[in-house]
Amino acid sequence: MGHVITLATATFEGPAGEVLKRDVVRHPGAVAVVALDGEQVVLVRQFRPVLGCEMLELPAGKLDAPDEDRLSAARRELVEEVGYDAPELVELGDFHNSVGFCDELTTIFLATELVPAIQRAVSVEEEYLTIERVHIDDVEGLVADGVITDAKTMLGLLWMLRRLGR
Repeated sequence: MGHVITLATATFEGPAGEVLKRDVVRHPGAVAVVALDGEQVVLVRQFRPVLGCEMLELPAGKLDAPDEDRLSAARRELVEEVGYDAPELVELGDFHNSVGFCDELTTIFLATELVPAIQRAVSVEEEYLTIERVHIDDVEGLVADGVITDAKTMLGLLWMLRRLGR
């Protein structure tokens, strides 16, 4: 058992009744926010120790408590990581991150009409992240060129573009 995840061995019944044993990662779930400030998307660049490099990503994080709802978690992450709140967050969609071994479900929200809030880092990663603004017209190129490789960020940006009819 880890700080965020639980590793278990589970037994499943296959399509033809066969018994399948698999290692399964149980995850509490996560949220991400496409923070749109006019024509700019507010992203974070942070060091990801598992990859050994910095990544350009949407503000995001895991659900911190079993009873934390996704909307509250998204608002909390938006304030913690980029120092903004929004009067309304619109759900863009959900996706499963790695269905071959993990049950993590991430919900992505769109935040517009951003309002400054007091940024309050609560983790080491958040203490050292930097905020970067990207023009909405540049996001497809950043994904296509491999500058952004984080799945939640790619999906969130593409869903945002679709929602805006771009």
